[in-house]
Amino acid sequence: MTITKGYRALVDEAMAQVKTYSVGQVRERLGQADLQLVDIRDVRELQAEGTVPGSFHAPRGMLEFWVDPESPYFKPVFAGEGKEYVLFCGAGWRSALAAKTLQDMGMRNVAHIDGGFTDWVKQGAPTETLEQRKAKKPA
Repeated sequence: MTITKGYRALVDEAMAQVKTYSVGQVRERLGQADLQLVDIRDVRELQAEGTVPGSFHAPRGMLEFWVDPESPYFKPVFAGEGKEYVLFCGAGWRSALAAKTLQDMGMRNVAHIDGGFTDWVKQGAPTETLEQRKAKKPA
C-alpha cells in the first residue's frame, strides 16, 4: 500500500485552513453564551483524563452525523446559529481535521484549540471528571 498524502500533510493542510485558538484565548471566553466547546475524543479518553466543564462530547466518529440536520443522528446542540463551535482533542490534530471537515460541510462558525486537551491541562485550565459532570446533571 502506498500512501500518497500522509497524516502530517493532512493535518498541516487543515491547520492552514481552520481558525485556531490558544488555550488562553478559549479560557477567556469560558461561560460565554456564544461559545460551545466540543470534545471529540474517544469516551475512553474522557473516562481516563476528564474533560472541560461545559463542553459537549461528540466522538470524532459521529461528528458529521451529529452536526448535519438531515441526519437521523442530528444533535440539537449544533443548531446554534449564534454560537462558535470550538473543537478539541488530545493534541490538536484530530480537532484540526474535524474542524476542516465541518468547514467542508458548510459550517463557518467552527475552530479548534491548538495543543488540545493536553495543553489545556498543562496550562492549568479547568477540568472535570465524568463523575463530577454527572453529579451536576439533574436526576
